[in-house]
Amino acid sequence: MIDIQVDQSGRIEVLTVDTALGFSNGRQVAVLIPAAVKRNCSKQLLARGIRPKMVSIRMFAAGLYLLLEKHLNQIASVTIDREFPGREAEIKGLVLQHVYRRAPRFVSEKITFGEIGKQARAHNVAWRTYRRERPPEKRITLGELLRFC
Repeated sequence: MIDIQVDQSGRIEVLTVDTALGFSNGRQVAVLIPAAVKRNCSKQLLARGIRPKMVSIRMFAAGLYLLLEKHLNQIASVTIDREFPGREAEIKGLVLQHVYRRAPRFVSEKITFGEIGKQARAHNVAWRTYRRERPPEKRITLGELLRFC
């Protein structure tokens, strides 16, 4: 079982830049959400009547799930950097909706939010992926992002 920290580089709500989500626990994993994918996803969610602030939260939660999905059975705990203060319960709920489909026995208390500093390995993974200094393990497509939004 592994304890991981998750960080983001390139704000999810800024639709002109890519977003990298990364974690580290000795092993480093990152996903990249291209700016064009975020723009198209945002347009489609807004057209469905989703509020603008909720669009960002849904995209963030979907990105988190796609980052964690292949590691769910190995996770002892996940600490996610506070990107949307006061909205953590919503984010956690959205992530858990998808987690429970894949891992029904996953314990919700494994997911917490905290401050991930600039010195954290998770920050380094996300930052280096965002700056294209390391390749992401996965580039998220529009179809994947919409599926989990």
